[in-house]
Amino acid sequence: MNKQNFRYWKENNSRNLHQRPLHSPRVTIWCAVSRLGVVGPYFYEEGGETVTVTFNRHCEMLENFLRSRLEEFDDSEGFWFQQGGATADTARRSLGILREMFPSRLISLRCGIEWPARSPDLTPCDFFLWGYLKAEVYKHRPQTLKILKDAIREEVAAISPEMTNIVMETFRERLRQCIANNCRHLTDVIFKP
Repeated sequence: MNKQNFRYWKENNSRNLHQRPLHSPRVTIWCAVSRLGVVGPYFYEEGGETVTVTFNRHCEMLENFLRSRLEEFDDSEGFWFQQGGATADTARRSLGILREMFPSRLISLRCGIEWPARSPDLTPCDFFLWGYLKAEVYKHRPQTLKILKDAIREEVAAISPEMTNIVMETFRERLRQCIANNCRHLTDVIFKP
């Protein structure tokens, strides 16, 4: 049966046009987890509108947001910076800023300590923060982007240094497991082909 041959007719043409945006409203945020607390959230926005993360925007965040936030921590000299392999993260300019901010303490795809391929199970933001925030933020059932952003800010502020200290201990244990497994995936993480 060819469904393209079916036509449905109406007595009058209402000529109503139902327009919907191609993409639903969204927020793009950046956070970092340390044993002393969570740095962030930083919302990638221009003029109150969510924007795509480009290397220029990422560098602006590193220079203007992260640098000033690190100054708030007493022990920022001991911080290591671990990042993923997104294009904005690995651009020369981004890596230059990070090398200066975290000399010999950068874990990245193209410099410093090599980032293990396909290893989200080793990133505190991935194995803890994003899932935790999603669960806590959506308890509020946000109806607008403003309410969503406010809920994200509240939940990030509610994460105690005690909690992030436990997360970082878990991170260290995950690193030990990874080394013991010859840098293969962790046993408690299920991967589907």
